[in-house]
Amino acid sequence: MVETYSQHANPNMRRPVVKQEIVDFMRQRQAPVTDDLAVLESFAKEHNIPIIPHETVAYFRILIESLAPEMILEIGTAIGFSALLMAHHAPNANITTIDRNPEMIGLAKANFAQYDRRHQVTLLEGDAMEVLPTLKDSYDLVFMDSAKSKYIVFLPEILKRTKVGGVIIIDDVFQGGDVALDFSEIKRGQRAIYKGLQALFEATLDHPDLTASLVPLGDGLLMIRKKAENIILPD
Repeated sequence: MVETYSQHANPNMRRPVVKQEIVDFMRQRQAPVTDDLAVLESFAKEHNIPIIPHETVAYFRILIESLAPEMILEIGTAIGFSALLMAHHAPNANITTIDRNPEMIGLAKANFAQYDRRHQVTLLEGDAMEVLPTLKDSYDLVFMDSAKSKYIVFLPEILKRTKVGGVIIIDDVFQGGDVALDFSEIKRGQRAIYKGLQALFEATLDHPDLTASLVPLGDGLLMIRKKAENIILPD
């Protein structure tokens, strides 16, 4: 049994914000994952491990093939599903992924050893705020799927390491629709996430040196394109 997400699962991430019949349609009609990815998808479902849902998978496939990134950074590895998905659709990319959860790190290492046949993925262990300043590379594409309240904390370091014209994708930003509620309606245990996401929106959605868009797939994506070398975020 995988303990981590069974004990600390965030219920908001399982509440799609699009009509359920449309979610079902997207999941049923778009091409399924196959082979290695199907094995990992099944494992995640069996063990209650949150990975990107199928509508987001389908979007990633066309996005990554269109962008053709050479350098990808991921914050939040989990079992390695999204890193391997990106590797499959960007076969010439180098992918660096960061995680601090020992249980997930063990599973991801095993999955990369078995399925990362082109040796594209490098897994770095530790807290993202400690690992990010050590990175020397610049990235075409960044995917954040980690602690939701920390997105705004990670973002300045990520922007420093994103190329001009690079794209940052941030997952689970709608929290089942809670981000649209008044703060007084947010459960006490979810308030740090709510505050962090609202700060993220304030910092990015109207920033003159960023192009940003909210995409209603899964529990919501925030997509950001960096337009200038030095980005100064509001305090």
